Amino acid sequence: MKATRLAVTATTSALVLLVAACGGAGNEPAAAGQGNPVTVTNCGVDVTFDAAPQRVVLLKSAAVPYLHALGVLDRVTARAGQYPTEYYDAATRTELDRIPLLTDKTDTSGHLQISKEVVISQQPDLVLGEVDNLSRDTLSAVNIPLLEEPAMCPDSTDVPTFDSIYAQMQTYGKVFGREAEAATAVTALKERMTRIQTEAGPSSGRTAAVLYPTVGGGTTYAYGTASMAHPQLEAAGFRNVFGDVPERVFEVTVEELLGRNPDVLILLYGDGDPKAVEQGLTGLPGAEKLNAVRSGNVMTQLFNFTEPPTPLSIDGLERIVQRFKAGA
Repeated sequence: MKATRLAVTATTSALVLLVAACGGAGNEPAAAGQGNPVTVTNCGVDVTFDAAPQRVVLLKSAAVPYLHALGVLDRVTARAGQYPTEYYDAATRTELDRIPLLTDKTDTSGHLQISKEVVISQQPDLVLGEVDNLSRDTLSAVNIPLLEEPAMCPDSTDVPTFDSIYAQMQTYGKVFGREAEAATAVTALKERMTRIQTEAGPSSGRTAAVLYPTVGGGTTYAYGTASMAHPQLEAAGFRNVFGDVPERVFEVTVEELLGRNPDVLILLYGDGDPKAVEQGLTGLPGAEKLNAVRSGNVMTQLFNFTEPPTPLSIDGLERIVQRFKAGA
């Protein structure tokens, strides 16, 4: 095993990062006693923190609910990307509004456009979220550690579940020295899941699919068993019509959708007008024949309400249950 040691100096403390090329993906906390370094395995790389991060830059929104629950969102000194207000309660929105936004510019595929120089100028001791032109290797070259949500790791083979959310909360609790807060947050999330699944009731026998349409027509993507969409549909009482596909996301045609003909469709999108997102699917030739379209059982949902696994996935589950529960 080859290892490289990098020294990272933050504004208030010295941070030592140990990067080791190890097998596997995900983000698993390693044992660490109080006052000792904390190591997490992220996307197959061991990252060791000698001290809890104090200057964090967010390049994606997925970590926000974790950081809020742990009471460390005030350690985020800058953010980039899009943070739709629908995701957050009033307290979280107030915290986010106080964090300077570097840029929310994205390309046509929704990928963040930001330079390395802008991020480095913030002097972070941790970056959360990997983007195309700011990879882990790019930041490691200038001694800045990066953590990505495990489900979004390149070449990840982990199959996400709701337990993935609890594990990630515990991981962030380790990294930020908030293990007690993480335990409390996990307990609250589990109790909420129990309430939602009680409301959902037993499996309805209905089928469903989660799609990501292209606004204006074009490629439509579907989500298989390697996505958080799969356990979310199961928890809501549906059978995923793509439950036989082991991929996370893949292209799908209207003809294939007609062949599987789900009773319910959940359409994910990053930003913009949800009506345009729905039209991106229903406007495709032949889509009017789909059972879900004919019966009006089509629901649009912001992307992070499903993927990656975060407390927002539980919010998304609740929205699905409320929309499609028996008698609704």
